[in-house]
Amino acid sequence: MGIVLGANQYGKAETRVVRVYRDTPRHEIRDVNVSTSLRGDFTAAHVSGDQALVLPTDTQKNTCFAYAKEKGIGEIEEYAVHLARHFVDEIEPVKGARIDVEEFSWERVTVDGIPHDHTWVRNQQEVRTATVTVDGEGSDQQVTVTAGLKDLVLLKSTGSEFRGFLADEYTTLPETTDRVLATSLVSGWRYAGTDVDWGSAYADIRRIVVEQFARVHSMALQQTLWAMGTAVLEAHPEVAEISFSAPNRHHFLADLSPFGLDNPGEVFHAADRPYGLIECTVVRDDEGAQGHT
Repeated sequence: MGIVLGANQYGKAETRVVRVYRDTPRHEIRDVNVSTSLRGDFTAAHVSGDQALVLPTDTQKNTCFAYAKEKGIGEIEEYAVHLARHFVDEIEPVKGARIDVEEFSWERVTVDGIPHDHTWVRNQQEVRTATVTVDGEGSDQQVTVTAGLKDLVLLKSTGSEFRGFLADEYTTLPETTDRVLATSLVSGWRYAGTDVDWGSAYADIRRIVVEQFARVHSMALQQTLWAMGTAVLEAHPEVAEISFSAPNRHHFLADLSPFGLDNPGEVFHAADRPYGLIECTVVRDDEGAQGHT
């Protein structure tokens, strides 16, 4: 029985790149976290320690910084495509590349009612994400772009039920027709191609997701995710599929009876763990689901 090297890849994880645009007195800032991963025939590096075909991970880090200057960081999907194509097209041993980018948002500080030209405060809301994979060369090259977000914290104080569920001898959860529904959403959507207005598409998909969370009278978090995904695919034909990972941030009614107080759905204990984790992919029936979250 022989022993062979299986699937492998390598790269530089979490390179923090901050790009400040100083072309005008009013500066702009982009703050991203970039991870690169390269694939190819790197058997010699593993089996004998021969590094002749290995592009150092430090070089990959440097490329992220250089491209932030040379190509700029406009939309993170475009930045990731530039990086992935560079590694595949210009580094001969590399046959495939994956680039993951997270973007952290900043908002301008307002002074005397006027947004300041060069001072920001970190926005602690969700993180925008993009993953680009490039495989092959020339006319056979395949480019896959998945955009998304994470840490989008949503809460609705009513309009959510959970009842009629399967019960067995270990079930203690009471049914409810009125509960707090909260989650910290992770979502990723795969585009069918690359001819996309990345920024506009991201903003509208985020809007749809948030509005559906608010609008849908939810019988279960699963139903809400389905409604979100369906609405996105109906509005955006350029999206092939969308996936969700949604931890249920449980809010339990606090028992105030020992203090002689009623609690008609007003005071809750927010529990961080354990939590239900609901995941699904909504996909067009002519696409193969890949489940990007």
